[in-house]
Amino acid sequence: MRRICYISGTRADFGLMEKTLQAIHSHPEMDLVVVVTGMHLSPRYGYTVEAIEKSGLPVAARVEVDDPEHPDGGDMAMNIGKMLVGLVDVLREIRPDVVLLLGDRGEMLAGAVAAIHLNIPVAHIHGGERSGTVDEPVRHAISRLSHLHFVATSQARDRLVRMGERADCIWVCGAPGIDGLSELANLDRARLCEGVGFDPHKPVALLLYHPVLQASSNGAGETHLILDSLLSRRFQILALTPNSDAGSDGIRAALSAYTGHQAMHVVAHLPRREFVSWMAACDLMIGNSSSGIIEAATFGTPVINIGQRQNLRERNANVIDVMPEPDSLDRGLQLALGMPRSAAGNIYGDGQASRRIVDVLGKHDLPHSLLLKVNAY
Repeated sequence: MRRICYISGTRADFGLMEKTLQAIHSHPEMDLVVVVTGMHLSPRYGYTVEAIEKSGLPVAARVEVDDPEHPDGGDMAMNIGKMLVGLVDVLREIRPDVVLLLGDRGEMLAGAVAAIHLNIPVAHIHGGERSGTVDEPVRHAISRLSHLHFVATSQARDRLVRMGERADCIWVCGAPGIDGLSELANLDRARLCEGVGFDPHKPVALLLYHPVLQASSNGAGETHLILDSLLSRRFQILALTPNSDAGSDGIRAALSAYTGHQAMHVVAHLPRREFVSWMAACDLMIGNSSSGIIEAATFGTPVINIGQRQNLRERNANVIDVMPEPDSLDRGLQLALGMPRSAAGNIYGDGQASRRIVDVLGKHDLPHSLLLKVNAY
């Protein structure tokens, strides 16, 4: 029996991985354990550890971190340290055969550092991608600490090979977040709008805007700009509050300033089914979330991607890039409103990533030599 430990820190990474984790959990030759940390344990962000528990997946441990009201880059770094200490203790106790990580957040970096020092192989999903800001070097650092790589695209694979990773330890699987997405988005627009008091016959925008560490002081002003631009065009706005990174307090304050506006509804968390149903049903997705870059193309939803947070990431044809400036945003809105809606395919895969990932995790040899990493060039 091969024990797989997945480390989860946010509603976002768990939503992307739930189908894969369920497949691991039901596999007769694998034992899944989930370690929860970060935003999952904060009431401010919806205490989303409960969503993992309700899914039936086994939560083996919780690693608490600080939850400052006004986080900055130093708080982010110190929380990585707290996670590292906590994860070392947890991994020593549960002794998994593989630690499974996704993406580019600090929780995953801490997990990789802990695992590699305990001689536990690390499997990384979504490595090799460009994303700009602090996320990109963190993503690449996790890749360099990892032994097995499940990438979403051929470009990502080629980039990891150029970085010195072994080609025989990289699998192009696609993005697990698009697996089963169309079937999951089964709540219709009328029902969704009724739940938040929107008129289904008027335009709806889904807003996810997260802070950027290197420009954390700009988040509040940029959020006001986005909201004013959408409201001036008579959009109804469903907004999710941002992640816990530096600058998130300014974005949350800007969203709160519109509390009570009849065309605004703000939530800290949406269950995955509701979130993807909104993504499919809305007229426009706007902000800087990776879900707009990767998942929204499955539904052909027009996406306005703002700023540098997803810089240089591979795009589907439904994405319009703008800067957080009035003229640029206005041009983007004009283009999006005239964009024909067509789900013409998704460069991030065919919806079979989970099957491929589980197959490798179940069958690939894990010799001690795998841990003796050197550059492959």
